[in-house]
Amino acid sequence: MVREKVKSGLYTSASEVIREALRLMAEQDSIRQAKLDLLRQDIHAGMESGRAVVWNPEEVKKAGRKKQQERQSS
Repeated sequence: MVREKVKSGLYTSASEVIREALRLMAEQDSIRQAKLDLLRQDIHAGMESGRAVVWNPEEVKKAGRKKQQERQSS
C-alpha cells in the first residue's frame, strides 16, 4: 500500500506516507477520545439528574397495551 501511494505520485517517499498515516491515526485517536469524554460527561450528568428509576419492561408493555385498548374502546 505504501509503495502504491508513492507510485501514484501523491507522496514523494515511503516515509511521507507513513508520517501522514501516523498523523491521521493520531487525529482519529483524538476524535475518539473526545467522543468518549462527551459520553462520560453525559453519563455523569444523567446519573446526577436523579431521574433514573428501576422499571420492569413487561409492566411498561402491559401499561401501553392497556392504554391502547382503552383508546380503541372509546
